[in-house]
Amino acid sequence: MRAAPPTGNKRVTSTGMWMLVALAALIVATGLPVWALLVGVASAFAALGVALGLFDTAILSALTQRIINLLEHDLLQAMPLYVFVGVLLQRLPLADALFATATRLFRPLGAGPSLAGLTVGALVAPMNGSVASSSALLSRLVAPRLGTLEAGKSVALVSVAATIGVVVPPSLVLILLGDAMLRAHTEASNLPGFVLGNQRIVNTQDVLHAALVPAVCVLVLWAAIAWYQGRRKEIETSAAAPVSWPQVASSVSTVAVILVLLGGVFLGKFFAVEAAAAGGCLLAVITLATRALNREQWYGVLSETLALSGALFALLVGATTFSLVFRLFATDRWLADLVLASPLSPLATAALVLLLVALCAWILDAFEMIFVVIPIVAPLLIARLGDAQQTAVLLLLVLQLSFLLPPMGYAVLMVRARSGLPHVGTAALLRALAPFIAAQLAVAVAVFGFPAVVHLLDEAVLPASQQPPAASDQEIVRQMEEMGRQSVDPSEGKP
Repeated sequence: MRAAPPTGNKRVTSTGMWMLVALAALIVATGLPVWALLVGVASAFAALGVALGLFDTAILSALTQRIINLLEHDLLQAMPLYVFVGVLLQRLPLADALFATATRLFRPLGAGPSLAGLTVGALVAPMNGSVASSSALLSRLVAPRLGTLEAGKSVALVSVAATIGVVVPPSLVLILLGDAMLRAHTEASNLPGFVLGNQRIVNTQDVLHAALVPAVCVLVLWAAIAWYQGRRKEIETSAAAPVSWPQVASSVSTVAVILVLLGGVFLGKFFAVEAAAAGGCLLAVITLATRALNREQWYGVLSETLALSGALFALLVGATTFSLVFRLFATDRWLADLVLASPLSPLATAALVLLLVALCAWILDAFEMIFVVIPIVAPLLIARLGDAQQTAVLLLLVLQLSFLLPPMGYAVLMVRARSGLPHVGTAALLRALAPFIAAQLAVAVAVFGFPAVVHLLDEAVLPASQQPPAASDQEIVRQMEEMGRQSVDPSEGKP
């Protein structure tokens, strides 16, 4: 069996970058599903590698086992449950009641609908599971009720509310990123020059804790901007419909359940799959008890859940195929050598890598980024910054920022297509989004310059006698073997 090309052959080892370029070009030019393009590009380059004698076809057999190992992961069991909750929330009046109650609650501040839109986004987005689902819900619920607010500001408000689930824990995006960061931190610990020291490999809970304070800062700044933009009284009069006591009771119950479930996951009392299952079951029971959906509507909910879940799993399979071929060309090692040998300072190098991540996120959604791009760049960022939690939060903030940049930002595209609001030019939309983007950048710069911000909720430091020992070489090897289920060492020429 032929081994993969040596890392010294730059023309060969940089082939994986051409895979990324080809993928980006096809996504923009064709509009085909990303999972299909991932499989297609990976297959074409794998055929090229085999034809040139760079590796043997037998090594590609590792793909089957990698996919099986991924599908056995407990976190992936939560994906269809999150999708189910998101689809069901779009069809039930719970979100409507929550929005109406929040509008009345914030009415004395002079910007009830605007603040209510952000509130619904903050409460529902983590349970919705994706930016697409949040965009669909908020476009239907919030966009028509913003009164005389300018169209550009309406699109901006709904777009930023739809991205809240990217940074507010414990959303599905954060949970999947936490799992990716565990593998990335393990991989970074084996890069030349990186010293793990007394650190331990981060887990999902560490990422959730790290993200909370920056997420609260973003929400507070965005709420101030939304209040300023929507504080005129005429906006209030257009949404001053009376709120019934059943709506208030429904809203209070919904908020209580959401806070209990999300708080339980954040505090480590529940697994993500348990919280998603509990939320899904409660919504299903409420729906059946109130007969809110008929047989046809239930069929639509289940069909859409299966379709969206299938699309996510197909994306995962495509990303797994793509990453296998990418690693067979040893491009990951080539990138590591390039970044670690950068003549720039570690912070400048990390900033450049984050800029490249932002460019990728401009045309990809959160799941595509987590499955395809972040496994490549996260170990390099950890090696440069020396802090896995800081890296995770910066990646989240960069993803959220890219989704808000017109004309290609994912949240902006979704809201423009679904909100039914008048068309807004890119320049006008960018002006409306500018304050929100500036606030997001301010938080990102604070996290970049002051890593302590992400450690405010870390567990109290134990006395020296009680501190966990530094990871041993054997522990690192064990972790790498676990990660090896999803990766292939090209130099060995076997899975």
